[in-house]
Amino acid sequence: MSEKTATTPAANTSAAGTSAAGTPETGASVTRASATGTRATGTPSPGVYYQERNTLETKIQVTIDLNRDFQESKINTGIGFFNHMLTLFAFHSQTYLDVQTDGDLEVDGHHTVEDIGIVMGELIRQIYKDRGSYQRYGSFYMPMDECLARVVIDLSGRPYLAMDAEFSRDTVGQFATELVREFFYALAINARLTLHIDLLKTGNTHHEIEAIFKAFARALKIALAPASGGVPSSKGVIQ
Repeated sequence: MSEKTATTPAANTSAAGTSAAGTPETGASVTRASATGTRATGTPSPGVYYQERNTLETKIQVTIDLNRDFQESKINTGIGFFNHMLTLFAFHSQTYLDVQTDGDLEVDGHHTVEDIGIVMGELIRQIYKDRGSYQRYGSFYMPMDECLARVVIDLSGRPYLAMDAEFSRDTVGQFATELVREFFYALAINARLTLHIDLLKTGNTHHEIEAIFKAFARALKIALAPASGGVPSSKGVIQ
């Protein structure tokens, strides 16, 4: 299946009650962490980012804890292969990630995967806004046996996804490979980052997708690394 896309939204679509494409959703609500990383309980926890997204289709709870051991991450999406990919993301970004979901998997995995992308994107945006000074750019080539992926990130405040990936099969287990794009599109828009994903060499479909998730994690880790000199833009601001 071919995924060749270059997309950019007209505006930030991370507000409560909107889909990744900015379409209003009936019954949608979002609980955000504060800029200081406050949990939903209201207890100040610097470095802890928590967010919920509740719609008629899914209930998503995501925590990113910059203080905890990433190897303690807990992932429960209801989709085995997607659990595996997010576990790899946590390991290779060295970020503690807790994802708990209750989605309409009796329909398919689309809403669950997309909504997790929305919430993770919003948390990533909050992290780099709080950090203030960071490397901003990150790139990584990731081999996975016969496969090779390249991911390039700019934490620019300008949401954009350019993805060129042709997967060898339409599904891996119960996971539809077209959902790889849906996840990264939702994440890029809501994190307000520029994201280029290229699958340079193909083979086993599991390996193809795994290479992409690992490369994304490594590139994001580089882009978020602390830097000196204030906001990493000649404009003096990244919105």
